[in-house]
Amino acid sequence: MMLKLLSLLMILSACSSAPKNTGDISDQRRRAETQLEHGNRQADRGDFDNALLFLDEAWRAAVATDDPGLRIRAGLSRSNVLFSVGRRDEAFSGWNEALAEAAQTRNRELEAVSRIHIARGRLLSSDGAAQSVHDEVSRDIALLRSDRAYTAFAWTVIALAERELGRYAQAEAAIRRSLDIHERDLNLELAAYNWFMIASFRSQAGNFSGARQALESAIAYDRRVENSWGLANDWRALGDVERRAGNHDAARAAYIRAAGIFRAMGHEEAAEEALSRTNG
Repeated sequence: MMLKLLSLLMILSACSSAPKNTGDISDQRRRAETQLEHGNRQADRGDFDNALLFLDEAWRAAVATDDPGLRIRAGLSRSNVLFSVGRRDEAFSGWNEALAEAAQTRNRELEAVSRIHIARGRLLSSDGAAQSVHDEVSRDIALLRSDRAYTAFAWTVIALAERELGRYAQAEAAIRRSLDIHERDLNLELAAYNWFMIASFRSQAGNFSGARQALESAIAYDRRVENSWGLANDWRALGDVERRAGNHDAARAAYIRAAGIFRAMGHEEAAEEALSRTNG
């Protein structure tokens, strides 16, 4: 009897020290979040094939768990990649489905995020919607204050609209709002891309010295996170800046550096394209 009581006490002690059972199971949701994170990272690095594999898995898990927020976020990211690989009708369909689900579940923040993704797609489709995109996203950004990552994304879209309108100083001011968030959150990969964009705005405005400085910052960040795709694009862009500035030797050196990185990654076609610019 005493032995049985001791055994019972051991069981009760073990149960009382265990975390409180909430009744929830979230294994699939956690896996989906991991797949979503990996997919977004690969997309940021230009590896769209692998990004789509991760995001397809995230989407399947989101559907299987019937989690509306996860479905919306996975659908938005997956549609971004579809847009990047030229499957634009599927992309807009996915963005609109996310918007409809956000509206149905009365999630105002994800409604705004979905509209911003659609606006970005319209902007990048070159349908002359720069001013309307600017105005729409400027209204929606007020709904995103609780999500720093999506706020940074919204400022990026505003910056792109400003660029299309030829307002390069305003474009840089907007992208710096995104950069501030990414630097504070140590999201150095996206901070590098922000500096890449600043370089583009400055180059288009004829400020080649400033563009060079911005690309040096992009390269520094991309080196820290070993973003080879970003580094290759940084060096190729630096070659473009140096060529426009009339520094042909520096341009050639930058193109060769970019080609070397592309080739080391196994992107032979991109390497050859970078080298072809040395003849420009």
